[in-house]
Amino acid sequence: MRDEAHFAPRAADLLAWYDANARDMPWRVPPAARAAGARPDPYAVWLSEVMLQQTTVAAVRGYFERFITRWPDVAALAAADDGDVMAEWAGLGYYARARNLLKCARAVVADHGGRFPDTRADLQTLPGIGPYTAAAIAAIAFDQPEVVVDGNVERVMARLHDHREALPGAKRALTEMAAALTPDARPGDYAQAVMDLGATICTPKSPACGICPWWAACKARAAGSAADLPVKTPKKAKPVRHGRAYVARRRDGAWLLERRPERGLLGGMLGWPGSEWVEAQAPHDAPPVVADWRTVAGEARHTFTHFHLRLCIYVADLPLDADPGTGVFIPAQAFRPSDLPTVMRKVFDLARGEFDTAG
Repeated sequence: MRDEAHFAPRAADLLAWYDANARDMPWRVPPAARAAGARPDPYAVWLSEVMLQQTTVAAVRGYFERFITRWPDVAALAAADDGDVMAEWAGLGYYARARNLLKCARAVVADHGGRFPDTRADLQTLPGIGPYTAAAIAAIAFDQPEVVVDGNVERVMARLHDHREALPGAKRALTEMAAALTPDARPGDYAQAVMDLGATICTPKSPACGICPWWAACKARAAGSAADLPVKTPKKAKPVRHGRAYVARRRDGAWLLERRPERGLLGGMLGWPGSEWVEAQAPHDAPPVVADWRTVAGEARHTFTHFHLRLCIYVADLPLDADPGTGVFIPAQAFRPSDLPTVMRKVFDLARGEFDTAG
């Protein structure tokens, strides 16, 4: 009989796989370069981790490259105009992250001399940095032996141990499993290796078990249950909220926009005036200015984390002396639809044809 200890998962096996198969990312120091003495830029690691929260690598890559080109270090970002940063963030969603990004950059400059703390505990004192992000930065940027657990790591651990407790209840047990495997040597590379394994081999559907470096140690592979793990508690159906958006253009081409409150969804972002978003079909509101409002065919649809949104759209042409009760006029030459959050761009895409064709 073979010794079961021989089949225990080893960090060394995963790191050897990572050395040959690490994903190429603009914020990552490849394993060969790291072995030669190159060290990650904590600013780049932090920026990428904040961007990657609830977002895919593919979606983040372009944003990261634009940010790092425009604001190459934490001091440059700390000195940036809030509106410029929010505009560059548009499309990534979860805009509280962008606000916290600025708060964190300014705290690093003001309180830490422009250098990120190198421990999980100190990192977690910064605005917008929670337990996961602090652990990830400490491990990847500073090679601290922290336990880094994202969705990929949870999936790998659940399958490796054939753990059938449903998420999110299983998070604690899966974190303990991950902690037991985290090595003191090369913890930063190891953290990235487990995430890469989950993203490229131990995928949610059709895991490629035959080429996995932990193939022999995987209990779910042996039991034939890998494709069914991790077990997840069924999500509740998202409610649908309804609202109205008012798109108005003055005769000189200026658009009527308003900046949303700092707190709440799309906080601090420019958008079209509109009603509250409610689950009732007919939200109570009044247009931002008296005008001949026309209804646009169709509706703007967008999904947030906790609900689906449906917006009816109204458009109007305004005289030069229009005096709206809310918002400001943005001159045509200063208006960039790309600066708007995604849902507001969807509104504009539906409404713009009304102005292009109106006599």
